[in-house]
This record gives sequence, C-alpha cells and structure tokens, in this order.
Amino acid sequence: MGFRKDFMWGGATAANQCEGGIFEGGRGLANVDVCPAGKDRNAVITGHMKMLEMDGEHRYPAAEAVDMYHHFKEDIALFGEMGFKTYRMSIAWTRIFPNGDEEEPNEEGLRFYDEVFAECKKYGIEPLVTISHFDCPIYLIKKWGGWRSRRMIDCYLRLCEVLFTRYKDAVTYWLTFNEINMILHAPFMGAGIYFEEDEEEEKIKYQAAHHELVASALAVRMAHEINPENKVGCMFAAGSAYPYSCRPEDVWEALVVDQENYFFADVQARGYYPSYAKARLKKNGVFPEMEPGDEEILRKYPVDFISFSYYNSRCIAAPGGDQEEAEGNLFKSAKNPYLKFSQWGWPIDPLGLRITLNEVYDRYQKPMFIVENGLGAVDTVDEHGEISDDYRIDYLRDHIKAMRDAVEEDGVDLMGYTSWAPIDLISAGSGEMKKRYGFIYVDKQEDGTGTLERRRKKSFYWYKKVIESNGEEL
Repeated sequence: MGFRKDFMWGGATAANQCEGGIFEGGRGLANVDVCPAGKDRNAVITGHMKMLEMDGEHRYPAAEAVDMYHHFKEDIALFGEMGFKTYRMSIAWTRIFPNGDEEEPNEEGLRFYDEVFAECKKYGIEPLVTISHFDCPIYLIKKWGGWRSRRMIDCYLRLCEVLFTRYKDAVTYWLTFNEINMILHAPFMGAGIYFEEDEEEEKIKYQAAHHELVASALAVRMAHEINPENKVGCMFAAGSAYPYSCRPEDVWEALVVDQENYFFADVQARGYYPSYAKARLKKNGVFPEMEPGDEEILRKYPVDFISFSYYNSRCIAAPGGDQEEAEGNLFKSAKNPYLKFSQWGWPIDPLGLRITLNEVYDRYQKPMFIVENGLGAVDTVDEHGEISDDYRIDYLRDHIKAMRDAVEEDGVDLMGYTSWAPIDLISAGSGEMKKRYGFIYVDKQEDGTGTLERRRKKSFYWYKKVIESNGEEL
C-alpha cells in the first residue's frame, strides 16, 4: 500500500533560523532576533530575563543565520534537486509589518516572498507556509506585552489578510502558529511574553494562549473566505508521554502531561476547550477571560488538518522518585533507560513516532502532516570535502519506516513529511550553529565565521532516493 501517490515529501525551515538579513528590506526587529546565544538564552526565551533589543555583550545568531535572504535561489534549487514536493517555510512578520501595527504592509518584504514562491514554482515545489513561527514584533511587545494583549489578534489578522490575498495563487497550505504549545515552556520565544516580578505566570500564559487560539480560528475563517481552496492546519510539538513505570502515579502523571500537550490541538481541531482543561484551569485560578462570541468562533472554524513536530517521546515520573532526568529539550522528562540518546541528550525513539501518529489520528480523525523531524548533530567535513552523516540517515530511515508502518498497517491518514531541516540553520532551543540538521552543509561556524558556502552531505543523496521511490527505498 505505502504512502499515497501525492505524498508531500520535503523539508522545513523557519525564517528566523535561516534568513538573516534582519536589518535589510525594511524589516523590523522581532522577539526571535534578540534571543542570544550562550548562557542567557534560556532565561530570555522563557521570559525570565528581559531583552527587547540587542546589546554589545551578547551574540545574536538570527542576525545573519545562514543568510538565506541572499541565498534562497541557490537553496531552493538544491531542494529541487532533491525532488522536494513541498517546502515548509515561514514568513517573517516584521518583513511585512516592521512594527506590527502599520496600516499598510512593507512592499519590499512582500516582493521578497514573491520571489521565494516563484523559485518554488520553478521546481514544482508546493509551499507550506507557517504564518507565525515564534515571531512577534518587538514594537508590539513594548507597546502591549506581546500576546498577553488581545489587541494582538487584529494585528495578526491584518498580516493574514495580506498574505492570503497577495499569495492567493502561490500558496494553498498554511499553518497558523508554530508549536503553539511552546507558549507554556518558552513564552518569550513563543509569544513575546516576559514576566515582571510576582506576576502570575500561568495565568498570563493561558490568557495569551486563548488570544492565539481565537486568532487561529479567525485566520481559518479568513483563509477559506479569500480562497476556498486554502487548507489550514494547526501545529504543535508532539511526542507521546510514557509512564516511567507501571506505578499508577507515574501513569497518571503521564496522562496529565499528554493532556497538557494536546490542549491546544484539542481546541483547534475540535473547536472547544476540553473538560479536563476547563476543570484544571478553573481549579488553579488561571482560566482565561473570554469575550462573548469567543466560544462560537472556536467552534465554527476548526483547522482542516493536524500538523506536528516529532523529535522524541517523553518519559514521565510522578514527583518523589529517584529517576535520572533527561537532558536537552525544553520539555522536562525522566531518562528512558530503553532508548539511545543524541549528542544533545535527546532520546531517539522511532517507534514513538508510530505511537504518536496513532494517538493523534485516533484523537482527531483528521489528515495529519509531520512537519518537523530530524537529528541535530556535529558534522565534520573530511579531507575530501565530504560529509558522511550516516547517523542522520539512520535516524531518518528508522523514523520514516515507523511512519510507513503507521500508514500501511495502522491506516493513519498522513499527507506528508517535511524533515527538520533540509539545510543547516540556527538551533531554536540552544541558538547553536554546530547543532546541524541539514542535508545541505553551510560553512558557518559557532563563532559566526565562515564563507556560507553550501555543500551536499551524504544524506542529501539518500533523501533524494527516498523521495524518488515515494518512501519505498530507504
């Protein structure tokens, strides 16, 4: 049976991690630009260290990233050479509205994406566009506090209207917010939120989440009105939560973590706040304030498909145990003794992807799209100028096999797969360049030096065969 004939193979990037050129083309400053590399990054992205502009003491990797702003034609040609059917990318909000609240968009920014989409079309690549990939204009953070303010909804919808109208003939697949559940774990990176002392952080996060959920539903309505062919998806960071043991307390804790993870997709796909969320948020005094009509908006405009990132599963233990904690990701997790780990301490769990696919499909019964999955690793260029990244091929092969099993044997409805990332870029979590994901090596080093030359890795040729064979040749 295998993957459907029109399966959308490709790769995924985010503007703030690959474009650079943040002071060019009339672009304004965004939250993701001022997230520094180094020891203060975690404090900034979690909203516990206020940073709304660049200083002379930190390095800001997003400023240049891998300079796709000037290399996009070369990069998309390489994607075309691999045979991409789709390219998941994001729009930099501040290229279109530098402050975020202007009446008229920045034409130079719009023209840039006109050219990007024209290149995609040249190679028969269907764009899958994330409207907000951890993107919030600094001006709106200073003015209103980012997504903690309901006024953000109108600014976001103005952006949507411009994008849906301008690119009506170029784009039909859209995602409203990237990893929307990350607002609970990295609220400054996810929603432009930083906290003052003694603020009720959970209440602020869930209020901001409500604003994004309403904005997402209204964006679905607008997308369908402007072009009935548009398909709009939600996107969340997925990965099943395993109980650390069969101790009932561990099983319960894992269930609660799963529910927290699915909360956003529950609202976006089903159209209402689930009963567990209502009960817990009210009990904890953090249920968001809603305006009349909000619940009807959520109910009437659910998403067309479900997309998610999958890097690893999680292992959850109830408080009070003596289990070892896993390193790496922003999600807290116990160390799973049955799994191997990446160089950054992330568990490697291909079967977990099949489990997650089944859980998500059982839960929503809507088409699914895996829009991020990949291995961050240190790559070495050998004396012949080649990069033999067999470890990346092994990781991706095992995950694509698990994905194929979910389709063939379990009957899940899967639209496509875009690996993270087709080209080396800046890591969102750590801000590092040495944590490479791509099929394409970029000569950019941790200290910011390098020629920015692009070079095909061994995995480049491997993925090309995977696409050519529609996932049969792994």
